[in-house]
Amino acid sequence: MTTVTPAEGVNSDFVVDPSEFAEVQSKPVYEAIKRVLDIVAASLGLLLFLPLLPFLAILTQLETKGPLFFRQKRVGQNGRLFNCYKIRSMVPNAEQLKVEYAHLNEATGAAFKIRDDPRITRVGKFVRRSSLDEYPQLFNVLKGDMSIVGPRPQIPAEVKEYRPEHRIRLLVRPGITCLWQISGRNDVDFEEWMRLDRDYALRRSLALDISILVRTLPAVIARRGAY
Repeated sequence: MTTVTPAEGVNSDFVVDPSEFAEVQSKPVYEAIKRVLDIVAASLGLLLFLPLLPFLAILTQLETKGPLFFRQKRVGQNGRLFNCYKIRSMVPNAEQLKVEYAHLNEATGAAFKIRDDPRITRVGKFVRRSSLDEYPQLFNVLKGDMSIVGPRPQIPAEVKEYRPEHRIRLLVRPGITCLWQISGRNDVDFEEWMRLDRDYALRRSLALDISILVRTLPAVIARRGAY
């Protein structure tokens, strides 16, 4: 195996040698065009989203005291760690309670999901089912941490549990929506999730990205697997 020297801000535990996945083609023109479209889309999305923030802040504070935004370290492209932003949908001490509720985990593989998670607030259930909790990730898109379309970023502890073949998803920039998102989200088991992300890494193109975006709104409305 070739030794890959991690860049600044990259965790060496998550660096992937591209030669291990030679089938993933380099697409510089596609990536450049996609980056421009990401910036435009994220900027417009934030303009539409910002007026909702005061209402979400009031509703969140009325139920539980704590910050409106939740940030968590996630693993991005080529092992780069970044702070992923979300609207807080859980009680402030949710991370500490995760160990207590570990026995309720319904997800397979390297993931943690509970359908009726007791840590989720009433307002949190609404923002999750409507996917409003994901909108702050538009800031991540502007920063270059994420793309509009790409594999959902996972936390370091989960990525450490990947089998070697799962790491192919780390070769592409993570995103807000993806094939997993439009295929049932949490109703999709872990291996199928990884298969979908592998498929995206191999077939990524502007046409596929547009197709995923078109199918995202109906998926959000249907709320399948949204919990």
